[in-house]
Amino acid sequence: MAEGKELVSYTCQRCSQALKLDDSLNSFSEHIQAELNLPIHSNPDVDLESQATSFDHYVPPCRFSDSGNGANGFMLISNDKEVDLLSQHFKVQAELFETLSGQSDIDHPLCDSCADSLTDILESQLKAAQEDYRDYNAYLRKLKSEADNEPNIEYLEKELGDLKAEETRLLDELHALQKEEAETLKAIEEQEKIAEKISEEEDKYWREYTRQRRDFMVLEDEGRSLECQLNYMTVQLDKLQRKNVFNATFHIWHKGHFGTINNFRLGRLPSAPVDWSEINAAWGQTALLLSALARKINLTFERYRLVPFGNHSHIIVLEDEKELPLYCSGGFKFLWDTKFDSGMVAFLDCVQQFQEKVEKLEKGEKAFCFPYRTTSKGKIEDKDASYSIKIQLNSEEQWTKALKFMLTNLKWGLAWVSSQFNEELESDS
Repeated sequence: MAEGKELVSYTCQRCSQALKLDDSLNSFSEHIQAELNLPIHSNPDVDLESQATSFDHYVPPCRFSDSGNGANGFMLISNDKEVDLLSQHFKVQAELFETLSGQSDIDHPLCDSCADSLTDILESQLKAAQEDYRDYNAYLRKLKSEADNEPNIEYLEKELGDLKAEETRLLDELHALQKEEAETLKAIEEQEKIAEKISEEEDKYWREYTRQRRDFMVLEDEGRSLECQLNYMTVQLDKLQRKNVFNATFHIWHKGHFGTINNFRLGRLPSAPVDWSEINAAWGQTALLLSALARKINLTFERYRLVPFGNHSHIIVLEDEKELPLYCSGGFKFLWDTKFDSGMVAFLDCVQQFQEKVEKLEKGEKAFCFPYRTTSKGKIEDKDASYSIKIQLNSEEQWTKALKFMLTNLKWGLAWVSSQFNEELESDS
């Protein structure tokens, strides 16, 4: 690079965009320079104090004389072009930009876009200034026309008096309104306090209402649940009331040659050696049935008292409190033990007492008769023959048939008591 020359380029002082200057800016006449040095607008009356204040925020544009070697201001070092800093063209351009920047608050140079934007802003300001000028000019003409007409002093004084009276009236009205406003504000404050209290009471009421509503819904659900349970229990109670307890508890039927009670066989055959535990269970059910039937018709057995006790049920002789078993284990001891036979004879005696009581209650048109007759000697009579309920000196077939006939009589007695039970339910309903 040659001595005394620098690489420079111009940038827009607003957007910092690189600029390419027109060749016509390389030279201009002295007359043009003198015109450029003239102020743009005259301002003879300068407020030094306001100007001093405005300089607090004033940033002076960079001048060629302050730029040194061109490191600051509108000149930026680049590789665009070598320029002799002391050449006439460069000095002319620098002086031109310094002059333009000094004559206004706008630093130069500017690019085309920024110059157009600045032109639009200045045109808007010019238009606003022209409108202000027209308004001020119209107001000035109005003042001049009013000054030409002599005012009517009496009319103006009268109008002034009326205005003062109106002012006094309006002031009195204002004071009255202010007083009314103060009273209104006070009343509003009181009402706001009342409204706040009412709002608190309302919140309290709604909380209480919500709680009561929730409790009501819970109680209502519980009521519906209880009502459903009551209806269900009523239906179940009605079923239970109509249900025959004896028929449901004691089922007497037959299985071949055996009479059965609750599926327990009562009897024993050579061809069907029933286990004694089943026979004892059948005797327990039979004793329980006869005891329940007697209790239902208020029958107290003479000479004996039944003791239903499952597989070990027995009969107590009232005379000497002797215990007669209604169970047996079989075996060799069984052949010489007559207590079991005595117990069965005593039980048949109780059955006979029950039959006599039922037939006594059903005399007349509704006479009730059992299919088989019983005797106090431990026998059950059929039309053709009689069968002993004892097992000693008796065949198993005869003994089993006697037990079957006894269960048949008890089944008839069960049916009769059930019919009386149903009639009582119907009469109660």
